[in-house]
Amino acid sequence: VQLQASGGGLVQAGGSLRLSCAASGRTFSRYAAGWFRQAPGKEREFVAAISSIGGSTVYADSVKARFTISRDSAKNTVYLQMNSLKPEDTAVYYCAAESVAGRWPYDYNYWGQGTLVTVSS
Repeated sequence: VQLQASGGGLVQAGGSLRLSCAASGRTFSRYAAGWFRQAPGKEREFVAAISSIGGSTVYADSVKARFTISRDSAKNTVYLQMNSLKPEDTAVYYCAAESVAGRWPYDYNYWGQGTLVTVSS
């Protein structure tokens, strides 16, 4: 499966952005999906994940209640709605897919190219 992330940009603290991850190739609905982020000089960290059916989601504590992951199987797309953004959310955001969702980068074999989110204070 091939993944294409988009939707990043520059936003002020307290603002919102919605990231999209469009999939092509194999039937995306059979895959769980996750979002990760990597800030300069830091390791890639887990943000959120959603099951293949979409009924189960999990979030990092740092984004819980601010971010929402969802998917539209008809559009082969996974979304990350980010609200109440903080400067510490600044990072390159990556989407990933695998048969089973996980919290670690090594849980995923398929990755998108990343989209930059910059939150100004």
